[in-house]
Amino acid sequence: MTVVKVIEVLAQSEESWEDAVRQALEEASKTIHNIQSIYVKDFQAIVEENQITAFRVNTKISFVVGEE
Repeated sequence: MTVVKVIEVLAQSEESWEDAVRQALEEASKTIHNIQSIYVKDFQAIVEENQITAFRVNTKISFVVGEE
């Protein structure tokens, strides 16, 4: 039987939402193996003086537990 675990990871980028998603995956993959998928739950942009200064994502990362 395969067991899959899902964690929530928040990430931020000054460049784009895509870059924020990549950063979330990059950080998670430093300590988690067997990542199968990443789902973007929410998007948010930080605005200062009528300009977007940061892009934020709330992601769910799925990985298989117990396999090497």
